[in-house]
Amino acid sequence: MRLRAPGWLGAAFVLVATPAIAQEAGPPPMSASVDPSLPRVALHTSAGDFTVAVEVVKAPITAANFLKYVAENRLDGVKFYRTVKVADRFGFVQFGVDNDPKRVLPPIRHEPTTATGLSHLDGTLSVTRFEPGSARGDFTISLGDQSYLDADPAKPGDNQGYAAFAHVVEGMDTILKIFDAPVSPTKKQRGSFKGEVPEQPVTLIDARRVED
Repeated sequence: MRLRAPGWLGAAFVLVATPAIAQEAGPPPMSASVDPSLPRVALHTSAGDFTVAVEVVKAPITAANFLKYVAENRLDGVKFYRTVKVADRFGFVQFGVDNDPKRVLPPIRHEPTTATGLSHLDGTLSVTRFEPGSARGDFTISLGDQSYLDADPAKPGDNQGYAAFAHVVEGMDTILKIFDAPVSPTKKQRGSFKGEVPEQPVTLIDARRVED
């Protein structure tokens, strides 16, 4: 079962929920606010570079999954294939292996934000899924506070949200460049996401762990 979304979202709600109401985005995340002992991953894209801090302590399963994709070079050459823009600097971008059988790893156990203590704030990375326990190698980056994507036991149905596991600590301007690029009104990605597929998708050239 998937999280339920308001009816106006329609087919857009396939791999990850879309925020119900736009909120004012906060300031870009600051690296000083993130534990300096967390491992960093530098991502080099055709639109620029950015770096993320990976929450290996709070979200060990989801973090380890991402780091394995990085270590095995499975993200090299993938696309930022989806942009959901609810408002200026509010929405998310999505990238990953897109079910490529040569890249995808087995699914992982779901880590809800109620267990990790993390939240979908500005610059948060999260792993996409269908039912809990189906997440693999596709990821979103939030722009603006999107706590709508957090687990919420008070909600009906599948209320376990999405597993946040990392934060952008450098290069949020690159994420904004990807987010603000034109999308096609007609293109689809594997039959989905009409109106959310970039005209010219940005390529993730490589992702490498930053060594101390």
